[in-house]
Amino acid sequence: MRLGVPADGEPGAAVEDPDAPRDSDAPDRSPADTDHDPPPGDPPDRDPSTGATADTGAADPPAPADLPWTGSPGPPGPPVIEPPGAVPGAAHRDAMEKLLAEGLTRAVALTSGYGGLVYLPSSDHRSLVLSTVVGVPLPLLSAFRRIAVVAPLPPAEAYRTGRTIVLADPDETMRRFPRLAVGLPYAFSFAAAPIATRDGTLGVLCVLWPSTEAGLPGGARRQLRSSANRIAASLAPFDELVATDEPTVVQLPPPSGPATRVGVFDWDIPGRTIAVDEELEAILGLARGAFDGRLATLVERLSPEDMPLLREAARRAALDGRPFDRQVRVRDPRGGHRTLELRGRRVADGTHLVVVVLDDSAGSAAVAAVERLRDGVFALDAEGMVTYVNRTAEMYLQARRDELLGRHPWDVLSWLGDPAYEDRYRAAMLSRRPTAFLACRPPDHWLAFSLYPDAHGVTGRVVAAAEPADPRTAALPEAPPAAPASLGATYHLLQLASALTEAVSVQEVCATVLEQILPGYGGQELALYLAQNGRMHLVAQSGYPEGFLDRFEATPLGARLPGTETLIAGSPLFFQSSRELLSAYPGIPQDEMRAWAFLPLIASGHPVGSLILGFDQPRTFTPEDRVQLTALGGLIAQALERARLYDAEFELARGLQQALLPHRLPSVPGIAITARYLPGTRGMEIGGDWYDVIATPHGLCLVIGDVEGHNVGAAATMGQLRSAVRAFASGGSPPAEVLVRTNHLMVDLDPGLLASCCLIHLDPTDGRAHGVRAGHPPPILRRPDGRTDLVDLEGGPLLGVDRASHYPTTRLHLPVGSVLALYTDGLVETPSTAIDQGIDELRSSLAHAVPVVSSSSEGGPLGAGRAGRPGTLDGLADALVSRARRTAQRLDDIALLLVRRE
Repeated sequence: MRLGVPADGEPGAAVEDPDAPRDSDAPDRSPADTDHDPPPGDPPDRDPSTGATADTGAADPPAPADLPWTGSPGPPGPPVIEPPGAVPGAAHRDAMEKLLAEGLTRAVALTSGYGGLVYLPSSDHRSLVLSTVVGVPLPLLSAFRRIAVVAPLPPAEAYRTGRTIVLADPDETMRRFPRLAVGLPYAFSFAAAPIATRDGTLGVLCVLWPSTEAGLPGGARRQLRSSANRIAASLAPFDELVATDEPTVVQLPPPSGPATRVGVFDWDIPGRTIAVDEELEAILGLARGAFDGRLATLVERLSPEDMPLLREAARRAALDGRPFDRQVRVRDPRGGHRTLELRGRRVADGTHLVVVVLDDSAGSAAVAAVERLRDGVFALDAEGMVTYVNRTAEMYLQARRDELLGRHPWDVLSWLGDPAYEDRYRAAMLSRRPTAFLACRPPDHWLAFSLYPDAHGVTGRVVAAAEPADPRTAALPEAPPAAPASLGATYHLLQLASALTEAVSVQEVCATVLEQILPGYGGQELALYLAQNGRMHLVAQSGYPEGFLDRFEATPLGARLPGTETLIAGSPLFFQSSRELLSAYPGIPQDEMRAWAFLPLIASGHPVGSLILGFDQPRTFTPEDRVQLTALGGLIAQALERARLYDAEFELARGLQQALLPHRLPSVPGIAITARYLPGTRGMEIGGDWYDVIATPHGLCLVIGDVEGHNVGAAATMGQLRSAVRAFASGGSPPAEVLVRTNHLMVDLDPGLLASCCLIHLDPTDGRAHGVRAGHPPPILRRPDGRTDLVDLEGGPLLGVDRASHYPTTRLHLPVGSVLALYTDGLVETPSTAIDQGIDELRSSLAHAVPVVSSSSEGGPLGAGRAGRPGTLDGLADALVSRARRTAQRLDDIALLLVRRE
C-alpha cells in the first residue's frame, strides 16, 4: 500500500465527531428498511407512524484537533530518523498501515462483526483497491480485490454517494447487488460506510456479520459510522492516500485455550547448582523467588525413573557438545504428574548446560483426548489448509497425516475434488454457520462431514454414514440437508452469468436460461414469464405437460398466484412440498411437481417478469440455495432488460436499413440485374453495406459500398452516401467526379466513420464501361467462355480520409454473356480467411458455377428469400452466398450485385 505523508504545517482536517449522539442502540432495521445515511451528518429522522426516514442534512460538530483519537500532529516532536536505505516516508507508511489495521479491528469488535475490509482508491481514482482485511480469508475475496468506482457493488456505491449501504440479509443482497451475490453466494450480512472528511471520501469501511432473522446486531450501524469517522479523523493529516495491489491482512488474536509455557535453567555442572527463571518456578509449582538454586531441589520434583537417562544425556552433552532432548515427568503440586520436554546444550567452557523446559501438558492432553475419539477430527486454517488430522480421520479418509498437512483436502483426495465440496468450506467461512455434507469415498463408503467455522479456520468432524436413499434430501443434525451436487450449483450460476453476457436478444437469453438452469439445480420444469401491459406472458418453458400453462397466459399482475405475487412483492417464494403450496394458494392447479421456486425478475427496480422452477421431489431449500436462486433471478432480469432494449433498437435500425436499400432494381433492355443482402448475425446485426443501380442519361451506374461499423450510425451514414451518389450520378457527373464530390460530402459531414465504394458506369448498348474505386474490393468479371478474372481498377483512398483525394478512372468492356460481380468484404473475409484468399475463392466459385443461360431474375433487392433456379442469374447469386447464408456466426453484413449483359 502506497500511503502519503502529512503535508508540512497542515493541520488535521475537521471531521465529524464519531461519538456525537446518533441512532439509538435499538436493534437495526429490518431487511426491508434499506435507506442509506450520508456521513458526515445525523442519521435520518424516523416517522414513528410510518417507519419512513428522511435525511435531515444536519452535520455533526467538527472534532477538536487535539482529541487523542484524531491522529492530528499535535505539538512538534522530535524528527523522525529513518534507518539508512529506508524508502522516504516509510515510517509514515508504517504508521498509516497501523492506523488502518487498528481502526478496522476496532470497528469489527464494536459492531460485533466477524470480519472487515477497508478499500482505498487507486492512483487514478477509477478503482477501489482492497487495502486491509481482518477475519475473512483473502482467497475468498479474489474477485473483489479491485473494483471499479462505477461498479454496482456496495463499496463502490458507498464511495460514490457518501452514504452507508446496509445489506441485512442475502435476499436484499440479491435484489440490490446481484453481482456481489454471484461472486459470494453465501448467507451473510454486509455493510459499507464511507471513510469521509468534509473535503471528500478517503475510502470505504466494510463489516460482515452472520446472517440472522433479526438482521444486524443492535447499534451496529451507528458503531460502523462512528468507526468510519474515527478512521477518517486519524487519516486526515495524511495526503496522497492511495492503495496498491497487496492488501494488509490483520491476524486476529488466537482463541483462548491451554498455552505452552517455556522456562529456562542454567546448570553449573561442577558446582551442582542451578539458576532458574520465574517461568520455570511457576512450571515447578514454586512461588516466585522460592527456588534455592540446589540441583537436589529440582531432582526432588522430577520422577525418579527419568533421572538416570537425563543424567546420561547431560553428561554426553557436556563431553561432546551435542544438544540433548529428553522428556521427564514432574510431580504436580495438586497430585499426579505432568510431562515436560527438556532441550539443552553446552555453553561457555563446557561446565554449564543451558536447558529450555517446555510445558505443553495441557495441549498434549487435549490432543491425546482427540486422538482417542472414534470420530474423525481435522482442522483447516482460514485458507482451507489442513493443520491437524487425528488417527480416526486418517482411517476414514484413507490418507496419511503427512500427505494431508499443509494442503487442501480437495487437492489430496480426488473424491473430494468436486467444486461443491470446496464451496462448503467457503460457505462455512463466510456465513460463520456450521454446515454439513455427505461424500462417497470410492467405491461405496459414505461419510458425513460437519464443519464448525470461526475467524481462524474450521474444525471438522467426519463419521461413517449409511448410504442415503436420496443424497439431495439427506438431513444431518449439524446443518440443513447436505447435497453432494455433481458440479456445484455455484459454478452453474457463474457459468450462466458468463453465458448471459453473450446473449443479446430476448430469444437468446431464453435459450441460455433453458440450457443452463435445469441441469445446474436438478429441476424438471421451468417457465419464464415477461410482464407486458399489466399482464404476464410466457416466453419460454421446458418440461411442462402440453397445454398445462395455457390457463395462465395473459394473467393480470394483480391475480393471486405465486408467479405474480413474487413479482409484485419483489421477494422470492419457495415451497418445499405440495402441502406448502396448497396451504398458501388453495385450489391452485398442480402437475406432478412436488417443490417450487418462484423468483422475481427485477432489474434496476423495474419489474421484468418471473421465473418458475419445479422439482419432482420435495426439496429443502437451504440458505445457500435461496441465495443462489435469488441471484439467478437478478442475473436473468438484467439480461432480459438489456435484451428487450436491444430488440427494440434492432427493430428500429433494421427498419431504417431496409428503407434505405433499393426496393426494386430497374429493368434495362439488354441487361439482367440481381442483388443479395445478408445482415450479420452478431451485435446489432445491421451494418453500412449498400448497393444501387441508377439509370442515367448516358447509361447505367452500378454502385456498391460499405460504411464501417454495425450500428444505427453506420446505417444512417450509408443512407446519406447512397442518396449523394444517386444525386450526383443522376445529374450526369462522370464516375470519378461522383466519388470526388461524395468524398467532399463525407469529409464535411464528419460522421466519424469511413466508407469504401466501387462505381461502374455501363453503356448497355455496347458494353463499354468506366470504373472507379475508393478502397473497395475489385469487381470480378466472368467472360462468356468461363474465364474469370479480377477487374484491375485503379483505386483511391477510402471516402472521408482526405478532402483532396482523387479517384482515377479505368476503362473496361463487358461482352455479351459476361457476368460482372460487385461485392462487399463481408462475403470474402472471415476471422479464418484473409481477404485476398476470400476474393480468390469467390473468383473460383464464379468461374465454376453453372453457366447462366436464362435472363430470369426476381428483380428484388434481396432475392426476397426465393431461391433462384440453376442456370439463372438469381440461381448464381444464391450459389455465391450459400456458404455465408449457412454460417451461424457472421461478423459482417454482405452485399452482392450481379450484372449480366444479354
